[in-house]
Amino acid sequence: MSWRKDQRRAERGYHHGNLKEALLQAALDLIAQKGAAGFTFADAARMAGVSPAAPYRHFRDRDELMADVARRGFEAFEAELRQAWEDGRPEPARAFERVGRAYLDFARREPAYYAAMFEAGVAPDATAELAAASDRAFAVLREACERLIAGMPAKDRPPALMMALHVWTLAHGSASLFGRGDAARRKIPMAPEDLLEAAMLVYLRGLGVPAGGTR
Repeated sequence: MSWRKDQRRAERGYHHGNLKEALLQAALDLIAQKGAAGFTFADAARMAGVSPAAPYRHFRDRDELMADVARRGFEAFEAELRQAWEDGRPEPARAFERVGRAYLDFARREPAYYAAMFEAGVAPDATAELAAASDRAFAVLREACERLIAGMPAKDRPPALMMALHVWTLAHGSASLFGRGDAARRKIPMAPEDLLEAAMLVYLRGLGVPAGGTR
C-alpha cells in the first residue's frame, strides 16, 4: 500500500510539469534554507513533491544534482560578467571596475547559486558541462586582464593568467566575506564595492598598470 502511494506521488510529479526543473528549483530552495550541505537527495525529492526514487531518472545522485545547479549558476554568472565587461567599452579600466561590481552583485542577489558554485564541495570538473561553464566565466576575467595590460611594454607586462587568478581571488574574497546575500555576510564600515575597488587599485598600481588601463 505504501509503495502504491509513493508511485502515485511520483506519477503526479512527472505529469504536473518538468521534474528536472522542479528538482533544480528544490535544490536552490533548500540551499537557501539549510545551506549547500544541509540537505539530502531525498529532501530535494520531497521538496519537489515526488517520491525518493523519482529523481534518479534525471540525476545519478545528489552530487550530480548539485553539479547541475552549479553549472546553471556559472552560466548566469558568465552572462552577467560579460554584460558588465561589454568588450572593454568605453575603456578597459572602467569596464574592469564594472566586472568587479557585477561579481559582488551576483553573490548578493544569487546566494543559493553562489553557494552551489563555490561552497557545495562539488568538484569543478564533476561534469564536462560544469567545467566548461566555469571556464567560460573565468575567461571573462582573463580577457579583461589581457586588455588592461595589452599596451604595457612586453618586459613589464605581468602574465595575464597570473593576474586573472589574483583578481579572481580579490573579487571572490570580497564577495564571500562581505558581499554575499545571506546570513553569513560579515559587516564592514564601507561598501564591499568600495573595498574591492581600493584593493584592485592597489594591486594594479603595484603591477605598474597605467591609470585608466590601456586600450
